[in-house]
Amino acid sequence: MESVLLPTLEPAADHGRIARTTVEPPAAAAIAAGADPIIQVRSVVRDFGAVRAVDGVDLTVHSGELFGLIGHNGAGKSTLFRMMLGLLAPSSGEIEIDGCRSSARNFRNVRRRIGFLPENVVLYDNLSALETLQFFARLKGVPANACAPLLERVGLEGCGRRRVREFSKGMRQRLGFAQAMLGDPRLLFLDEPTSGLDPEAIRHFYATLRELRADGVTVVLSSHILAEIQERVDRLAVIARGRVQAVGSVSELRDRADLPIRFEVRVATQHFAAIRDALGHLPVLSIEARGRHVAVQCRKDAKLAVIAALARLGDHIEDISVREPSLEDVFFGISE
Repeated sequence: MESVLLPTLEPAADHGRIARTTVEPPAAAAIAAGADPIIQVRSVVRDFGAVRAVDGVDLTVHSGELFGLIGHNGAGKSTLFRMMLGLLAPSSGEIEIDGCRSSARNFRNVRRRIGFLPENVVLYDNLSALETLQFFARLKGVPANACAPLLERVGLEGCGRRRVREFSKGMRQRLGFAQAMLGDPRLLFLDEPTSGLDPEAIRHFYATLRELRADGVTVVLSSHILAEIQERVDRLAVIARGRVQAVGSVSELRDRADLPIRFEVRVATQHFAAIRDALGHLPVLSIEARGRHVAVQCRKDAKLAVIAALARLGDHIEDISVREPSLEDVFFGISE
């Protein structure tokens, strides 16, 4: 999704905010049980000629959630983003943001209170970083003195006077993130926000998201890097072929996908036969020996029984590691 950072930057005479609720970093279940919906997508369809990019999507995001959208290229994530921002009208269905329909005339007022970071950040090369933020601050009706602290917050302190044309992709991404946070928005849409960031910058980015969430900000982000968001989102939606295939926490999606658990067992000597005998009466899917290492796969409901059986082998076992299905495993298990 490529866009100049202008969609949410309309002049604002009344710099209002979405109703603010301070919450501690919560579990997904607690959010779903106690928080009001801030985004509601109902039976939304979007066609581009003969191509149906979004096909009957229903989705609810609760206030204060850190919510992820994952899917293949062309799955419909960016189209859904653009419709939730009011940049693209649904062919049918409706979208409400903070109780206001995206098709309503007063949706402009809601959009002023939303921050947006597109996948490909396009900025003005001849402006400095500080001038860039000041330009967007004027459009948003935000005081100019809010800009320098935001540069520091995204790790660009000392870079305020540098021209954007001198910035790396990761630095441009961080500047785009600072722009999205201008005006203390209560809702953030972030499309592939860590593109171009190094590991340290990614860690800093998600630390900032945790701070925002603790302050009541709702964050919706899309990412192709599944391992990166696996332990960082409250809930997520798997999108494939324009449809939401599943919604829930990573744990809930693991249960739905019903994928096997893998044990890596290191034996003291060649005791493969002992392991095979110990597990022979259990519903184990496979046992493979590679020297002193044995790989065991079983269904989730057999996990504790396998652990107990291996524990009874005592000194025959030097180490056991358990590998739950990753978010990538879950994604392919659900979307294919």
